[in-house]
Amino acid sequence: MQKPQDRFLYVIFLVSAGILAAMIGSALWNSQNGPKLTLNNRDTNAQNEAIVSSGSSEPIQNTPTGVFNYGGSTTWIPIHAGVSAMITNDFPDFELRYTLPANGLPSSSTGLKMLLGGELSFAESSRPLKLEEYDEAKQRGFDLEQVTIAIDGIAVAVNPGIKLPGLSVQQLQAIYAGQVNNWSELGGPDIPIKAYSKDPETSGTAEYFLKSLLDADAYGSNVEFVQETTSTLKKVIRDPGGIFYASAPEVVDQCSIYAMPIAPLSQPNNFIPAYQSSWRTGDDCLAESNTVNKAVFRDGSYPLTRQLFVVVKVDSDRDEAAGRAYSDILLSPDGQELVQQAGFVSVR
Repeated sequence: MQKPQDRFLYVIFLVSAGILAAMIGSALWNSQNGPKLTLNNRDTNAQNEAIVSSGSSEPIQNTPTGVFNYGGSTTWIPIHAGVSAMITNDFPDFELRYTLPANGLPSSSTGLKMLLGGELSFAESSRPLKLEEYDEAKQRGFDLEQVTIAIDGIAVAVNPGIKLPGLSVQQLQAIYAGQVNNWSELGGPDIPIKAYSKDPETSGTAEYFLKSLLDADAYGSNVEFVQETTSTLKKVIRDPGGIFYASAPEVVDQCSIYAMPIAPLSQPNNFIPAYQSSWRTGDDCLAESNTVNKAVFRDGSYPLTRQLFVVVKVDSDRDEAAGRAYSDILLSPDGQELVQQAGFVSVR
């Protein structure tokens, strides 16, 4: 067994060897030159390997044959290995190829642009479709349909030195608008707040956080935009005042950050955790990781929840058949079990 000081937050599974190599290289550089981070090494890649179907899927009608491109939100990554294994086993003639954008990193927005541009057969999204995306599809001669596959919570990661019972949505709004700049203003230590976010122009999670949860048009000038979750969680650990948010399965099982409980607008002192039971740290967490509090995501009491969608290209052709088959597989009993195992909440 690795010693705690040698455990790192490894890169989240990506399907591109180029991106994977770059991120691994960064992690190795940090391991040789940066501080030793006591992070849970049960990374998303390892989680994916453990996500397996319990048996054969129920028959899925009209599954097309051939190779189909798909892509989009990185929030979906924890489920990819499991569903890919199930499709390979149960539908060997239905071949899927995860396709990266020519420029930039994969995201909901880039995936939808690729779908509209004819590069993908269907897309995965962590935000609802926009009116302009529906309109562009119609201009191109087809429609779009979003199929709800899972419910996800957004967890707020802070440096573990921030000792607060929780944050309200109002306080999150103030932090990310640049109206609050020191944790002491919120009852915490006298430490400057360092807020991180992905860019809402490219990230479905960041756009949803901004528009639906913060009810704002832009982040404050105090917010530093980042590209991906792994390296940003390391920044939160290094920075005493760090704060960041991401899909709950990416945050909750890590050992060297703290997933801050969040209170809804209507009950600003009712702090609801994104994790089950009490928060474990250090060796306790390494022995048994924290787990996602699916019950509060399912009943909607946790204020930072959203749906995950498969976006189907409605064109009465092979692309539509592929998108509907993928949706049906994920909505089958075995598919919904994979959703649960990946840390999301099933919808059936």
